[in-house]
Amino acid sequence: MKNVTDSFVSLGHWPSAGSFGFNTDILATNPINLSLVLGVLIFFGKGVLSDLLDNRKERILNTIRNSEELREGAVEQLEKARTRLQKIEIEADQFRVNGYSEIEREKLNLINSTYKTLEQLENYKNETIHFEQQRAINQVRQRIFHQALEGALGTLNRCLTNELHLRTISANIGMFGAMKGIID
Repeated sequence: MKNVTDSFVSLGHWPSAGSFGFNTDILATNPINLSLVLGVLIFFGKGVLSDLLDNRKERILNTIRNSEELREGAVEQLEKARTRLQKIEIEADQFRVNGYSEIEREKLNLINSTYKTLEQLENYKNETIHFEQQRAINQVRQRIFHQALEGALGTLNRCLTNELHLRTISANIGMFGAMKGIID
């Protein structure tokens, strides 16, 4: 502070008329120059600086307002998204439950269909077995009948003599004649 007062005091010792000179004392001239520059800046720059600060303040406030509006919009969108997510989760659960019940229904239908098909196959198998048994029985009967017939014919041919043959023919003719008389 003493340097500042000394520089003002030294201003009074300058010669007022006649000569112009430079003060080479840096410590004495810097505070004066700085105070003059600051004074001029404060006086003339006060309005510009306050305008700059006011503009900056308005931009910051506008940015904050915009951020608040964006935040509110984001919160609304988040709430809508949450609501939509809950709806989708409920629908997904319903689809899942319906899907499981549909799967169970299809499974039961498939089991029932398979059971019915197996029953039909079992019936066809039993019918085929019965048919084959009947066919085998008929074949055996035919063979037995054929063998019995051959045996009977063989026995008849061996036992039948001409005389017995003639008597049998006569007896049969007599029976046919008697039958013809009854019919007429």
